[in-house]
Amino acid sequence: MTTDRPTTYDVFVLEYARSKDQPVASLLLGVYDRGTVDLPFSFVLARNAERTVLIDTGFMREGSGEAMAQKFGIAEWVSPLDRLAALGVRPEDVTDIVLTHAHYDHMGSIDHFPNAHLYIQKRELLQWIEAMSLPERFGFLTVALDAEDVHEALRAAEDHRLTLLDGDMRDLLPGIHVVLGEDSHTFGSQYVVVETASRGPVVIAGDCAYSYANLTGLDGNGTYIPLGFGVGSHYKSLMVIDKMMQEVDGDLSRIVVLHDFERWERFDVEREDDGFRIART
Repeated sequence: MTTDRPTTYDVFVLEYARSKDQPVASLLLGVYDRGTVDLPFSFVLARNAERTVLIDTGFMREGSGEAMAQKFGIAEWVSPLDRLAALGVRPEDVTDIVLTHAHYDHMGSIDHFPNAHLYIQKRELLQWIEAMSLPERFGFLTVALDAEDVHEALRAAEDHRLTLLDGDMRDLLPGIHVVLGEDSHTFGSQYVVVETASRGPVVIAGDCAYSYANLTGLDGNGTYIPLGFGVGSHYKSLMVIDKMMQEVDGDLSRIVVLHDFERWERFDVEREDDGFRIART
């Protein structure tokens, strides 16, 4: 008798940018006494023989992307396309892009992957359109949103390369699952679970956590800490953090936190180019 084995992927975390002197309090709510950190920006490649999948895409420093980089003090940056090339991946090779949410640093280069099908929560995309239509006095909501990225998502929809998700979905792609964190970091943030051969299920947190300290508490005291920046509920943010922790039975080596300033010490460094790491989970 043969048993079907789950589809698995090799998973890489690709660092492509850093901002200087980011206040720790913008990452960990209420933590005002820890000064600033240099914050990494990253996205994830999951690939096997059948698929080349990106979980988020980073952003390009061109047009409105350059304006966002200036706004958020991105002092160091390399093209996400160059980071992928370091692993032998061309833009046209990417088959699928799963977007954790719509902030500029997570979906700012979707137009550079001509063959990829995009997946995002329906609530995420549609609620951002509503937020963009509000008077300017509501500008806090959209401070990290690049409207051009929303336009690019709609262009993908015109080409029938966009799927709007409605909540959790197991096997969105074989071996890749999504879990909705509604009204947490953003309106329709989601985290992604990727099956791997070596570690089992690995959680890609998106921005459902900024740092492992969100998950472990300050100095490891075990009390979850809400994100310092977001548009949703602190309560719902903590509920999503708890779901991620339960997903991996509290094993932090199976959670990828994209902005963590420890820079993935729990993972193997595959290569480092001019200070930018590619780590393998």
